Amino acid sequence: MRYRERKDSMQSVDISPLIDMVFILLIFFMVSTTFVKDMKLDLNRPAAQSQTTASTKSIRLYIDNQGEVYLDGEPVQIWVIQSRVRDLLASSTNKSVLVVTDEDVPSGRLVEVVDQARLAGAEDVGVATEQEAGAG
Repeated sequence: MRYRERKDSMQSVDISPLIDMVFILLIFFMVSTTFVKDMKLDLNRPAAQSQTTASTKSIRLYIDNQGEVYLDGEPVQIWVIQSRVRDLLASSTNKSVLVVTDEDVPSGRLVEVVDQARLAGAEDVGVATEQEAGAG
């Protein structure tokens, strides 16, 4: 019986799975940061003398200068606002709604949106002015 001579084989670590994992994590974090976008409408908000700071946990309804209503960044119709706000209020501890509107929106449209929010069960419905709503 003879022993075979073993040649010293060079052992290496395959790092391609590591590189793949790093790229997957990078893509995950890049995609997940896009979920944290604010509603960016160009609104010219009215000013008021008697303002208070709005809660950041309030449900926000946006009305742009064409009268379109937005909830969670998506346009909604007037008759859908009540059910959507009711669902959001059911899962929230804060029962307040803040309507962020443009200065040029007709008062009738604003009253319709506020009325739908109240019918949905909101305890406190407010209209945001320029300093109350902040930048978003």
